[in-house]
Amino acid sequence: MDLKKIGWNVELERAFEPFREQGFTLARVIVEHKDSFRVMAESGEMLAEVSGKMRFQAATREGIPAVGDWVAIRETASHDYAVIQAILPRKSKFSRKVAGGTTDEQIVATNVDTVLLVNSLNQDFNINRLERYLITAWESGANPVVVLSKADQCEADVIERKVKRVGAIAPSVPIHVLSAVTMEGFDSLAPYLGEGQTVALVGSSGVGKSTIINILIGEDVQKVTEIRLKDDRGRHTTTHRELFMLPSGGVIIDTPGMRELHLWSANSGMAKAFDDIEQLAAQCFFNDCQHRKEPRCAVQLAIQEGRLSPNRLANYRNLGGELAALSERAARDYREVKEEKGKKAARRLIDKERGRKSFKYHKSRTK
Repeated sequence: MDLKKIGWNVELERAFEPFREQGFTLARVIVEHKDSFRVMAESGEMLAEVSGKMRFQAATREGIPAVGDWVAIRETASHDYAVIQAILPRKSKFSRKVAGGTTDEQIVATNVDTVLLVNSLNQDFNINRLERYLITAWESGANPVVVLSKADQCEADVIERKVKRVGAIAPSVPIHVLSAVTMEGFDSLAPYLGEGQTVALVGSSGVGKSTIINILIGEDVQKVTEIRLKDDRGRHTTTHRELFMLPSGGVIIDTPGMRELHLWSANSGMAKAFDDIEQLAAQCFFNDCQHRKEPRCAVQLAIQEGRLSPNRLANYRNLGGELAALSERAARDYREVKEEKGKKAARRLIDKERGRKSFKYHKSRTK
């Protein structure tokens, strides 16, 4: 396998050199299961698992490989099994917070050049949700591209209105309209699918990601299920993240449909996704303006003049509040973990001291 076709480059070669000197082999993670991986090396595909040392040293989920990662492996003589020893530096990382109250990171894909944010044009069309995807895509370090699928299910004037709505919240992001029925728009994706390029498809269930994958690859590699007629929503077709080779030489990563996208980190993502509000806020008279009833507020003036949607400002506030709450929970969890580690360390010292005193006592009794 020529690894250059799937993204290997000179920069990665420099990062891998110390591992090559130790006798390790280079590979890329193409499938992630619960406790194992499938990787692609020059010798071909093989099953792999993380070394015990690597798993022990991984302080967070970030220390465990994800689909798209380049890794240093030690292969068996038969080249059908490997042990992952290290992860090479990532140039991008698309992450979200896991569902529920746990403050943990879920890595969706790494080393991605372009994220195709797939949103269907039927009843599942949701601008607020798309804003979440844009924030996460910008934060990942990859370039976001909006893909509006199922164009055959909408009239031309409806499509035009929805494209304008997307353009209003993402003026610098390319927008492509697709139809798997008429094959409309697929040629427009060619610039993102060249040799050495990595593309990831991200979106909700039923938006047509698996169908898009099958068309781009030219064969049915992903199972496709029918959507529910009552609400145009689909079931989870893709159950795990997987990297596929494209005829053009690049690779594409399919991801399971996300019912919810909880933000994980969005320092630069928020600024880029809401650049219009950020620029307006810089023009407010007060530096700490909350954009509510303060005098000479540029944001409120833009709303009054119809240059900014009230809904967009509301979503900006909601997402900002979500990130602030996440930061507080993360800080609290960190303090609790640190405190628990302190307790464990203290108990170990107490046990050690007790053992030392006990040893002295028994030693004195034996004299």
